[in-house]
Amino acid sequence: MKYIVSQSNDPAFNIAQEAYAFREMLDEDEIFILWINEPTIVIGKHQNAIEEINKEYTDAHDIHIVRRLSGGGAVYHDLNNLNYTIISNKADEGAFDFKTFSKPVIDTLAKLGVKAEFTGRNDLEIDGKKFCGNAQAYYKGRMMHHGCLMFDVDRSVLADALKVSKDKIESKGIKSVRARVTNINDELPQKMSVLEFRDALLEQVKEENPDMTEYTFSEAELERIKQSAKEQFGNWNWIYGTAPDYTIKRSVRYPAGKITTYANVEKSVIKSIKIYGDFFGIGDVADIEGLLVGCRYDYKDVLEKLKTIDTTHYFTRMTREEVAKAIVA
Repeated sequence: MKYIVSQSNDPAFNIAQEAYAFREMLDEDEIFILWINEPTIVIGKHQNAIEEINKEYTDAHDIHIVRRLSGGGAVYHDLNNLNYTIISNKADEGAFDFKTFSKPVIDTLAKLGVKAEFTGRNDLEIDGKKFCGNAQAYYKGRMMHHGCLMFDVDRSVLADALKVSKDKIESKGIKSVRARVTNINDELPQKMSVLEFRDALLEQVKEENPDMTEYTFSEAELERIKQSAKEQFGNWNWIYGTAPDYTIKRSVRYPAGKITTYANVEKSVIKSIKIYGDFFGIGDVADIEGLLVGCRYDYKDVLEKLKTIDTTHYFTRMTREEVAKAIVA
């Protein structure tokens, strides 16, 4: 295993850096990356940026917006968040084993006197309070797992910068998102800085992987990462995209995630469709969108189309019937 500790706080650079390690460093079986961002909202691959953020607030407070390669929901980063990435050739494609890849975090906290546990579909909690969300992506049989650790984040900014949909709040049975989260530093018997915690996590990973060595990017690799940060991860089209034309909008939340569809329907036939959400999956949902063009906007017809492919490749832990119902009642 190789490890990389990013010295940059530029979110576009850090996302580009992990993307480079994920898609280009194919000869490395396992890579561990630690990184910290300036104030940033990182949205999931399938999300509609405008619906996830309070843009007036983020513009006024100079908060970056970036989009990552993995699915899942939006998260807020600042200089007191710690982000970690594990890239592996050893994971079985489609497993989405969040629990296994969260083990170093749980073990580190245990040594510091805090009991943490894995809950739900992708969360880490302390006494029922979330402090970390995880996401994963696949590329050519290779898996990337990353987590956002709330170490000492400004929770008031987190609440103001992110729009939290009413259905998500209701599905959790809560009155306030803020009441469900905690900072790691608030739970530690002995306080420390985020950099000290970063080093403690790195030492834990080294202990579990005694042959691990540091990887240093060459100048040529750094130039490629900077170019990717500018041309893709810092690019407006990648982050926001083009707002879809639609005649019908439908949004459904399941335990495995939310699906929101914008369908342009003429004479009961789907002319175009765009699918957003915080669901996880391996495939590109553009495949589903293309499949449904020309299909009648009818549950049975949509379901028949979906039966021609493996929908779990795109929507993990959802049935074809659930996907079809998310698209049309």
